Amino acid sequence: MDTEPLIRLVGVSVRFGRQQVLSNVHLDIFAHETLALIGESGCGKSVTLKLIVGLLQPTEGELFFEGRPLHKMRERELVAMRQRVGFLFQGSALFDSLTVFENVAFGLRAKGITAPSELELRVRSCLQDVGLTVASESKMPAELSGGMRKRVGLARALAIDPDVMLYDEPTTGLDPIMTDVINELILQTRAKRPITSLVVTHEMRTVQKVADRVVMFFPQARLSAHEPQLIYDGPPSGLSSCDDARVRQFVLGEARDRMNDIRDVVESV
Repeated sequence: MDTEPLIRLVGVSVRFGRQQVLSNVHLDIFAHETLALIGESGCGKSVTLKLIVGLLQPTEGELFFEGRPLHKMRERELVAMRQRVGFLFQGSALFDSLTVFENVAFGLRAKGITAPSELELRVRSCLQDVGLTVASESKMPAELSGGMRKRVGLARALAIDPDVMLYDEPTTGLDPIMTDVINELILQTRAKRPITSLVVTHEMRTVQKVADRVVMFFPQARLSAHEPQLIYDGPPSGLSSCDDARVRQFVLGEARDRMNDIRDVVESV
C-alpha cells in the first residue's frame, strides 16, 4: 500500500439547511485498497462518495485527489478526474431511454471513443465481464431484472477503465445469490486491474468478502460534542470484537439502543 493517500478528506463537514450530515471528518484512502464504508442510513456514506467526485461541495474542510485540492481544480481538470472514476449508483441510474448497449457506451463516447467497431468491442467485452450476453445489448432498462440492472450499471462504470471505483449500495434489493454474484464481480474487477474501490454497504457478507479495510460512520446527531464521526477504522475481522459497543451492535443487527432512542423521542412528544 502506498504511504501517501490517493484521496484525502481533511476536516470535512456537510450541512443541508439545519441538518448536519458530516462533521469534521478526516479520512485517508490509499491506492489499490478496497474500503467499505458502513453505518446507519443517513450518516453520510453516500454523501462522501459524491464529495469525492465533486458532485457535492463540503460546507467546511477540503478534499484532495493525488494531493491536489478539488476546490482548486478548473472545470476541465475536474472532468478529467471524473473520467478516472467509475460510479455504480444506488438503483444503477441507467438511462431509461437508452438500450443496454448505449448505456454502457455512454462513458466511452464522453471520452471520445466513437468508432463503431471499437465501441462494439469494448461494450461487448464489458457486458461479458459481468456475465451478460450479446442478446442483452438491445434490451431497455425496463426489461431488466434488478440484478441485471446492477450488472449493466457496473459494466457502464468499468467501460471507462477507471482508476477508482465507487459502489453505492451495490447489492441493495438483491437476493442472496445475486448479492454474491455482485460481490464476486467486485473481486474480479480488483483481480483484473490495479483499482481503488470504495463500497458503501449495509451488507455484512459484502464487507467480509470484498473489503481490505472498513470505516464505520455514526449519525452526527447522536454524537456527543467533539466526538469523532468515524467510530471504526480497521480490518473486517475486527468488527465483531471492537471495543465500541455501537460497532458490535451494528454488525450484529441489534436494535436495543435504537429502540431506547425511539422511545425517548416518542415520550418527549
